[in-house]
Amino acid sequence: MSHPAQDPVPVVVGVDVATAAVRVVCVDAAGRVLAEAGSPLPAPVRGPGGTSEQDASSWWPATAGALRRATSALPGLGREVRAVAVSATSGTLVPADAAGAPLGPALMYDDRRAADLNSLAQQAGSARWARLGLTVGPTAALGRIAWCVRAYGASSVRQVLHTPDLLGLRLTGAPVPADWSHALKSGYDARAGEWAGEVFDALGVPAGLLARVAAPGTESGTVCASAAAETGLPVGCSVRLGMTDGCAGQLATGAVSPGQFVGVLGTTYVLKGVARELPLDPTGALYSHRHPDGWWLPGGASNTGGEALAATDPARLPTLDAAAAGRGPASCVSYPLRRDGERFPFVSGDARGFLLGSPTDDVDRHRADLEGVAFLERLALERVSALGVEVSGPLYAAGGGSRSALWNRIRASVLDRPLRIVARAETAFGAALLAASGTLHPDLTSAAAAMTGAAEEVAPVKAEQAALEASYDRFRTELAARGWL
Repeated sequence: MSHPAQDPVPVVVGVDVATAAVRVVCVDAAGRVLAEAGSPLPAPVRGPGGTSEQDASSWWPATAGALRRATSALPGLGREVRAVAVSATSGTLVPADAAGAPLGPALMYDDRRAADLNSLAQQAGSARWARLGLTVGPTAALGRIAWCVRAYGASSVRQVLHTPDLLGLRLTGAPVPADWSHALKSGYDARAGEWAGEVFDALGVPAGLLARVAAPGTESGTVCASAAAETGLPVGCSVRLGMTDGCAGQLATGAVSPGQFVGVLGTTYVLKGVARELPLDPTGALYSHRHPDGWWLPGGASNTGGEALAATDPARLPTLDAAAAGRGPASCVSYPLRRDGERFPFVSGDARGFLLGSPTDDVDRHRADLEGVAFLERLALERVSALGVEVSGPLYAAGGGSRSALWNRIRASVLDRPLRIVARAETAFGAALLAASGTLHPDLTSAAAAMTGAAEEVAPVKAEQAALEASYDRFRTELAARGWL
């Protein structure tokens, strides 16, 4: 007797539109990745005056192609997909006509052409930005919106779209709201729930240019027939609002509840966490996105991190790690800043790297550099705590640096708290969590608990903590003596 085929398990899809490529993951309710795919994007064109552009018309074909390859690898060939969410770089946008067709290239997150307009925006909204703990920097998307109006004309520019807004339009066949994460650097006040109208008035930006804004994870529409044909997603599949790449990467670690923080050790060091109330940092080192559930996501990015090891041949790192692990704490103290200036956990254009003492050899210097980044991480957590933000439990860890077992032990020992290493701390997975919120799971907290899975915990090495504490005291004293703290 034959039995009908069992329906495949429901899945959600997360899409990450990064600078170089689109990444898609298909995830079930338990967090298992059942299929994944990617598509390259054209490299940004960077020119004089700090311009940085990318062909916005490349986003949809790359996204649709990656979705088609991923959904075709699922047991149900995509019919089991319940929801999809898109995350992208923070501050990338494109001017568009009334139908949502790009009028020109996308202006990337690092484009500086509107630095003077951003300076005006900072002045025009100074009281508002102070209430939000924000600074409108030279690369903020806000100034580029005004630049688009001036460059293309108010009669031509009918909307300015962030990357997920444009892709949401293609997925649903209709305009979608902007999420308040991607809208942050475009002038959206997530505390008041409104655009900074006085700033846009000062810059000559028509109010009708600005999209409706909603919380990440909100349903913005459903997949239309034409998008289904191109992507393999089912018609009627829920399209949910995403968050910026950094925020989605944080969610992917499971750090989604108040008191939880994640240290991302990539080329630079980034600390992000969850706070019940909006913390205000008068130095501007820390700023906050809005959590999908209404809490806040304070964070800051240092100018050092994995870049501390940039001068070392990557092939030597495992050998240096092994030797340094057997050696114990370094005999010298390093602040391994490889560029000029620091932006977190303190702000100083004068900051420069330093070395206190003379290393005995390359192994000692390597260990000192690893410890220096850990000292910076501790200083960052102390800065957060000093602003009244609760930091509890293990520190979640992500980024390439978290693959070093030695570095993880040093960080745990310096912080005197365990490190929780998560396997899939990536933007596309975080977008999938947002897609699962309200579909496969009741909310984001339950989605993260069910889907982020088991993690490795690294405990402090008690025997090394006294020596590390003495070195940290020297590190902090030196920063203060140089006037940077």
